[in-house]
Amino acid sequence: MGNKVKYFLYARKSSETEDRQVASIDSQLKVLKELAQERGLEISDVLTESKSAKAPGRPVFNKMIARVHAGEAQGILCWKLDRLFRNPIDFGSISWMLQQGIIKHIQCSDRSYYPEDNVLLMSVEQGMANQFIRDLSKNTQRGLKAKAERGWYPAQPPLGYLHNPLKRKGDKEMVKDPVTFDATRKMFDLMLTGAYLPSQLVRLVDSEMGLRNRFGRKIGKTTVYQILRNPFYYGYFEYPKKSGNWIKGKHEPMVTKEEFDKIQRLLDQRYKQKPEAKEFAFTGAIKCAECGSSITAEDKVKHQKNGNVHSYTYYHCTKKLKPDCSQKTVEVKSLEAQISDVLESITIPEDFISWAMEMLKKDAMKSISDRKNLLKAHRTELSVIQRNVDKLIDLKLSGTLSDSEFLQKKAQFKDREIELQALVSKLEKDESADMESVESLMRFGQAANEAFKNGTIEQKRMILKSLGSNLLLKDRKLIISLEKPILLIKEINDSLKGNEAENSPLEPVQVPIKKGTYSDSITINPLVLREQGSNLQPFG
Repeated sequence: MGNKVKYFLYARKSSETEDRQVASIDSQLKVLKELAQERGLEISDVLTESKSAKAPGRPVFNKMIARVHAGEAQGILCWKLDRLFRNPIDFGSISWMLQQGIIKHIQCSDRSYYPEDNVLLMSVEQGMANQFIRDLSKNTQRGLKAKAERGWYPAQPPLGYLHNPLKRKGDKEMVKDPVTFDATRKMFDLMLTGAYLPSQLVRLVDSEMGLRNRFGRKIGKTTVYQILRNPFYYGYFEYPKKSGNWIKGKHEPMVTKEEFDKIQRLLDQRYKQKPEAKEFAFTGAIKCAECGSSITAEDKVKHQKNGNVHSYTYYHCTKKLKPDCSQKTVEVKSLEAQISDVLESITIPEDFISWAMEMLKKDAMKSISDRKNLLKAHRTELSVIQRNVDKLIDLKLSGTLSDSEFLQKKAQFKDREIELQALVSKLEKDESADMESVESLMRFGQAANEAFKNGTIEQKRMILKSLGSNLLLKDRKLIISLEKPILLIKEINDSLKGNEAENSPLEPVQVPIKKGTYSDSITINPLVLREQGSNLQPFG
């Protein structure tokens, strides 16, 4: 058979824990070539691979299988079966090809496998290999976790540290690397000065310190950044990764927690914060009246021939909903002037505010006696209701009233009791709070106008939004649907001035207001103000 079958010699070694006790690739090749010569096996090609077989996806192995299907060889020569597979998918491929005669012979260092052999034996060996991998993985993870819980980082030591060579495998502690520790600490010291960027540290690390990683390669910017971000250097590590489980290490810290935190602040300040886009006062608050898109803003700079430079801010439709929207830009000065006009239209004269508040106080004094009488009457009726409920219970217990009659009468008393309690609560309410709200409402225009002229971007935005929720821009004109309390202020102010503003940016006011002086049955009764102001939040 050896003269008729060509063989691929396949040798594999993984650098992972599973293969620590397996012969090296060179050793496998030496033994297998001697075996082929001894048995007269013709080797078509020698294939080697350094990759774990615990999961499918080995490139050399997959190409070998394809070449077997293509007829380049009919047999495989390997150290052990577990060199070919340690996962069910690769086992299934090899097993099926052997049963179908595509692979006519698998020769290992200790035994042979043929198509006519019982597949059960190979299945048992595959199962043992797969279970070995699973058990090994669990045991490895268990060992790493135990090591972490003892305070020792269970992975490759970061730059500046190394495993204690005097300790046996699995118990190795991390100690300072006499070659790289001081140079790595120097990076932290330079960063703490606040005068260096990681990119600058890279050049210093290479040219002045001659620092190299454990593979002898140069330290790159990414590595420098990772070192400066690694909590291991101040004495803590996370295990497992991304678990949120932080462990205090037993290794000697390179920096203090305070030094590490300062470096993080410097890094955050310089590298994480992206430059913020300029903030405009009215973006996000106004919509285009033509197409409904948002209104945005941008700065423009104009250079004149005489050398003068002028800066302008323009608001315009984003045209996201309608690219051919015809609305044009409007300069921020024009927009602010229109808002100032609106605020001026709701700024009530101080003398009227004083007069209105005085009228409210007089009205409140006149109503005190009536309120007291009403309160007394309501409280008396509440006492009567409670006595009647008690009588109902007595009649029910004596059998005079049926269950349905009792429940019907009790429900009637309960409804009236709830109604009276609401009336009492309203009458007991302190009028001073209402009066303060009314005064704040009437002074809103004054306060808003002043704040708008001298306020911040955020204050200007808040003032505009407080005027109304439906803010539209059309033909460079701002259209505002005033909130009802604000609309009331405008009606008062218009009546005081004796005119209705024409061509106003506000939506039309439909409520007619008489004109006259404060004293002659003034059109706006202070009681109306109090009613409107009771649910307001003062501007501030």
